[in-house]
Amino acid sequence: MTNQHHQFFGHPRGLFLLFGTELWERFSYYAMRAILVLYLTDATMNGGLGWSTKDALDLYGIYTGLVYITPLIGGYLADNYLGQRRSILIGGVLMAAGQFTLALPADALGLGSLHTFYLGLGLLISGNGLFKPNISTMVGDLYQEGDNRRDGAFTIFYMGINLGALLAGVVSGSVTNSFGWKAGFIAAGVGMLVSLVMQMTLAQSWLGDIGREPAAKRDLAIKKSSKKEPLTKEEFDRIKVILVMSLFTIVFWAGFEQAGGLMNIYTQQYTDRMIGGFEVPAAWFQSLNPFFIITLAPVLAVLWVKLGKREPNSPVKFAMAMFFLALGFLCMVGAVMEQGGDTAVKTSMLWLVGAFFFHTLGELCLSPIGLSLVTKLAPLRLASLMMGAWFGCNAIANYVAGYVGSHVGELGAMAIFSGIAVTATVSGVILLLFSNTLVRWMHGAESPMSNAEQVEEQQTQIA
Repeated sequence: MTNQHHQFFGHPRGLFLLFGTELWERFSYYAMRAILVLYLTDATMNGGLGWSTKDALDLYGIYTGLVYITPLIGGYLADNYLGQRRSILIGGVLMAAGQFTLALPADALGLGSLHTFYLGLGLLISGNGLFKPNISTMVGDLYQEGDNRRDGAFTIFYMGINLGALLAGVVSGSVTNSFGWKAGFIAAGVGMLVSLVMQMTLAQSWLGDIGREPAAKRDLAIKKSSKKEPLTKEEFDRIKVILVMSLFTIVFWAGFEQAGGLMNIYTQQYTDRMIGGFEVPAAWFQSLNPFFIITLAPVLAVLWVKLGKREPNSPVKFAMAMFFLALGFLCMVGAVMEQGGDTAVKTSMLWLVGAFFFHTLGELCLSPIGLSLVTKLAPLRLASLMMGAWFGCNAIANYVAGYVGSHVGELGAMAIFSGIAVTATVSGVILLLFSNTLVRWMHGAESPMSNAEQVEEQQTQIA
């Protein structure tokens, strides 16, 4: 039995190494994201940068947009030159350096506080571009085509992402409240170091050769060819599905990512966060989403299995995600209506809890399903590049999220929240109408193995 075929809970143990690696990388990312806008807008006397809300949200949109566009470059480099494992290590080192750069005193590098801040963001963006598309692609590489454990594997992997995010909001908010903004960035850097150590010490024994060789080189070896062949019609159709579905993710994430921007500001300024004599830190609300992910993911996973042949296909699940997003923003509309036009009125925390609950249901119907879909449909030689393209649409969404949120002063929260709800509903209806066409273009990629085929495949692995 080869190293990567040891099984834990019916899955290759390499899945749980990737789970842990991503858990701590996401802890690092979300610990920083939870305090970024708050740090920018805080008064300089408190250690913040004293920016306006509009400027802070504009930067937030640019930063998160670049975080999701650079995986296109990282995916290309991994597929053709570096391999996935080497890309992850280089990216991790750059991200750790970025977090600790943000934590440096203003004049530590002789650049001034603002230039040091931009350098830290630049390192984070570059490192993320190498890390993000390749860790997800390696999860798919653990499974053969048609293995119906793949969607479950991505749900487990996704729980790792959100366990990291859950810890991040609480740790970052608590550390920042006690020791200041720089301590929050240090905590994020420590999380990234833990991720790196796990990958460096366990990858060879738990993953074997997965991710070592560039995908383009592996593809040529499998096809016994010395040059790249043009895409077949089936491959082209499958790529069309990835591109079409990714367009709808723009709508979803443009709404969802208001969590770190406009909804974060709304939490800080307009939400009654008092429980008895204790005021809940605004950053803690960033942990609601991962908390709901961890509690609801097993429920949905069981539901899909129980439905059996009636389980919705990927486009229908995406449509459900859009409808849940709309319900979440209806909760935010309710919060604004409670204010009644008086910005001095503090609204109930329950509106935010409801919004995060429905947004999380939507995320579970879209994000892990989308990651799994890309690994099912992308040609081997383009695997990391297509994952990068998938995240590239998230880049557009994050920029749109920041742009829309930054205009709250002109448009008002009601217009933004209700506008997103309507847009999401219309997108969901369109997906339902075209779902059959998209499934046809998949050419059977979502058809699971028969029970006999699964047994045979597992026996082959063990032999």
